[in-house]
Amino acid sequence: MADNHHGQWVGGISRRKFLGAAGSAGAVAIAGCSETDAENGSNGSGEVVVKGSSTVFPISDAMAQRFMDENSDVNVTVDSTGSGGGFENHFCPGEADINGASRPIKSEEEGHCAENDVTPIEMEVAGDALTMAVSPENDWVDCMSFDEMAQIWQEDGAETWADVNDDWPDEEFVLYGPDTTSGTFDWFTENVVGEAGDHRTDYEPTEDDNIIVEGLEDDPYAIGYFGYAYYAENEDRVKALEVKESEDDECGEPGLQEASDGTYPMARPLFVYPAAEALERDAVYDFVEFYIENSSADWIADEVRYVPANQDQVDKNMAALEDAAGN
Repeated sequence: MADNHHGQWVGGISRRKFLGAAGSAGAVAIAGCSETDAENGSNGSGEVVVKGSSTVFPISDAMAQRFMDENSDVNVTVDSTGSGGGFENHFCPGEADINGASRPIKSEEEGHCAENDVTPIEMEVAGDALTMAVSPENDWVDCMSFDEMAQIWQEDGAETWADVNDDWPDEEFVLYGPDTTSGTFDWFTENVVGEAGDHRTDYEPTEDDNIIVEGLEDDPYAIGYFGYAYYAENEDRVKALEVKESEDDECGEPGLQEASDGTYPMARPLFVYPAAEALERDAVYDFVEFYIENSSADWIADEVRYVPANQDQVDKNMAALEDAAGN
């Protein structure tokens, strides 16, 4: 499906040939790219630097590996820095070509990018089921409402399980979650903690979701949250909770189908933001094109455990790529 779509956009020819066919404007564009490549010492090969969300990391990393298998002259590095950490410290200062994000870019981040002449291009590439998880030894809760989660995670919130429900143990929570630079933190704070107030700070924050898994595994009173892919990788080590938005709702379990069909209330979109300026370099353009074309592939769900992009999203992203490159 992706290959056929590619043909719709560039007629099955390479970007260089496509630009060349566009006439003198294309020739100027090619010259510009060549100069950039020469300045980078790449001479047609190149480096692509991807930072950002720990949730988006697995899909970007998989894309990078598959792309490099087909393009041995390009090196794509993918680092997990958090959505906000990536924008603030790497992407907006112009030191990364692409930023992964598990929430939309904020206006202040757009301002920071603009100060450095960096133009982010938003592309929704997948869907996720944010997952609240506990220890497998936790046998007293299988489903939580938004209100119960907010009681636990809000500033000055509940201290013990029994504070939320009398039937639960009178034992203090051991809390693990993403760092404040994380888009997962932002999404959960806005959509679940919400009007209850600010997200509490007395928890173990980390950008390494594997640390959350280890913490939950080792303590029966622990609770934490992360992207679904990390649960899917570790479902023998932690227990995922079902979720309901209100007490009157049915409990929904985290899963790709449930996130796709809307029966899981903590489903959310995932994004990558290439910089329009970086797309002038062939290596970055080609990688982003590859990313878009493969974002609807079956292996996204089967191997990386995300909801693949639908065809409308693929079309929209390809149009944004072409527009950003001036094609």
